[in-house]
Amino acid sequence: MHRVPLAPGDTTERQGLRVTTVARTLADLLRAGPRDDALVAVESAWSRRKVDHVRRAPLTTPAALSAALEAPLLGAGRARHWLELADPTSGSPAETIARLRMYDADLHPETQAELITPGGRRRFLDFFFRTEGLAVEVEGYAYHGTRESHRRDITRFNEVLQCPEVRTLLRFTAEDVFHRPARMIEEIRAALARLRPGSAQPNG
Repeated sequence: MHRVPLAPGDTTERQGLRVTTVARTLADLLRAGPRDDALVAVESAWSRRKVDHVRRAPLTTPAALSAALEAPLLGAGRARHWLELADPTSGSPAETIARLRMYDADLHPETQAELITPGGRRRFLDFFFRTEGLAVEVEGYAYHGTRESHRRDITRFNEVLQCPEVRTLLRFTAEDVFHRPARMIEEIRAALARLRPGSAQPNG
């Protein structure tokens, strides 16, 4: 147990219980670590995630979290560094961890990169190495679920592969991200090496 001071604005009441605010809670997670768990929580709070099939508003803002880290408490410097790695566009914990594994491997793709299909539709890629034309998608645990969602998913990926910017698409499951990250990074590196400017690689 660690005892740290709480300012009056650091607490709120929920269902009769006095608890720390979202910003203060996230700041404490960042100060205490581990990094990956803290950033999963931060990005979940920042983004518009679905809860019981309803998309909720963000629970806090980057500005509020930065302010919560201003106090010179133990671990604040490291926490501010980790906060710079956060991406509010992350769509799931698996995407967060995949991006951090790529960051640790010195791979820095665009996140939620927007493409326009030949048919004029907007599509967003989880990760995109634009120079090489490599798209990387991460499928969560709830992937597909119904025949209709499966059909939409197939249509979406076919449309993405028709975009002239995309030369190759890699897809990984949440299990790959959490349990086989080294293999995921190896496959991404191999694809990037094949796709470096000057090498010939068709779509697909």
